[in-house]
This record gives sequence, C-alpha cells and structure tokens, in this order.
Amino acid sequence: MIGSLAWVTTAAARGTDEDEPLALAGTGVRVEVVDWDDPDVRWESFDRVVLRSTWDYPQRLDEFLGWLDRVEAVTEVRNPAAVVRWNLDKHYLAELADAGVPVIPTTFVEPGGPVALAADDVVVKPAVGAGSRDVGAYRAVEHDLALDHVERLRARGGSVLVQPKVASVEAEGEWGLLFFGGRFSHAANKRITLAPAGEVGDLYVAEELFAHEADAAQVAAARAAVDVVAARFGTPAYARVDLVRDDDGRHRVLELELVEPSLFLPQADAGAAARLAAALVS
Repeated sequence: MIGSLAWVTTAAARGTDEDEPLALAGTGVRVEVVDWDDPDVRWESFDRVVLRSTWDYPQRLDEFLGWLDRVEAVTEVRNPAAVVRWNLDKHYLAELADAGVPVIPTTFVEPGGPVALAADDVVVKPAVGAGSRDVGAYRAVEHDLALDHVERLRARGGSVLVQPKVASVEAEGEWGLLFFGGRFSHAANKRITLAPAGEVGDLYVAEELFAHEADAAQVAAARAAVDVVAARFGTPAYARVDLVRDDDGRHRVLELELVEPSLFLPQADAGAAARLAAALVS
C-alpha cells in the first residue's frame, strides 16, 4: 500500500474528467491533482504517479515523452513508460493482429509511402492521436477528401491509419471494456459524431456514454488484447479496449487504450471506483 499518489492531468482538461471525483474518493491515500507540465511539482515526493487526463500529449509528444522519462527515473508511473510508448503509436494494432487478437483491418500509410484506399467507406486517423482528434470518416464517393486528409496528416511527419468504416457503428456505437489490474471491471457504450475532416477545436470529440452489460464474446475479445500486453510488459494497472461489431457480427478491437483513457466510472456499478483504486494503490 502506497502513501501518496499524483493524479496527472493538464491545465486545459481540469474539471472535465468525470472519472476524477469518483476515483479519488476511495483511494485511502494522499492524492494531489497536478498538471504534467507544471515545473514546480516535485515528482519524487509521490510514491506513484498515475497518468489520467493528459489529453494534450499528442500535440506536445516529444515534450511529454521527455517528461515521462524524467518522472519514471524518480518514482513509479502507472502505466509504465514502456507501456505508454508502445501504446502511443497505433502500429500496436499490427502486433495484436499477429498475436491472433481480432482487430479491425488496418492499413498503415507511412510518410513518403504509397496510398491505396479500398473501394468502400473508410476512416482516416493519425497513428499518434487521442480523443478522436484528426479522425475523419469518408464515403466511397469521397475518397478524394480522404486522400487530402491522409496527406495533411503525413505532412506533419507521422504515419496514418486507414480502416474500413464499420456499418454497425452508426446504429450501435462502440463498446469500451475496462480492465483494472488485469481483471474485467465494467463496460460502456460510446456514441460519437466525427467532425468533418477530423477538425476538432477541443481536446477531444464529445461523446454520449451509456451503461452496458458486456457479453462473454465481448469480454473474450477484449481480454485477448489485454493478455498480449500482460505477456509483453506485465499486467497493466488499467486498460480500456474499444470494440465494434463487424459486418459478420464478430467483435473486433478498434483501439486499446493504456495511456490516459476515460474509464467510464459514471456509467459503471458502484464498486468500479474501488476496483480502480485498488489497482492504483496496491
């Protein structure tokens, strides 16, 4: 049991993390909410540092990673820097697929490489991103707009993901399944409307969230992704696996969130906050 914990956010996100008040109420340790880029914070004074609403990191990636390494040199970080670095770049989806995890088919468009779009509706997103910023969905007749989006993202020097637009998402949305200390905790149904060409003025796209009772097939698909992480890095303190239902009715992993995911505590049962606290302070 630790004695002190830093709950790490960023100035622009303060007051917007709905998980925060529920999670902090049950830790039983000294907790301080701090900005990751605050130069006055003495990180070595905390027994553990927990990344939570650091939602501006994609726009300040080099600065954020340098900070992360400095903090991990003086105290313990959850999730650890090695996990964060691996999960920051969505090329991890290829590793999950190679391990047999059911993921959404993904084409990686590298800087300077060829671009080829399938004939159907597609989704374009950056390999490093959060909060659905810079994510756009395009119909088959809008491939010229999709290609423009790819080139805008590549002009920044990063890789781009192209995925099929899953038809079920408009009606069913996505399902986020939460794991604390490697154990399934709860799930929520998420609905979002992507901005045109992925242009978002805030840190993240607004979401509609609803409580959801995950079925066995959903838990199995999500657990397969978490197990890959556990085998490579050890069990993550927290993980969120976002699933969608493909055209064959199979649950597939859209993303695996190990850095700073929303944990959907307001949509969970009363015991979820205590399960999170146990994973963070034990």
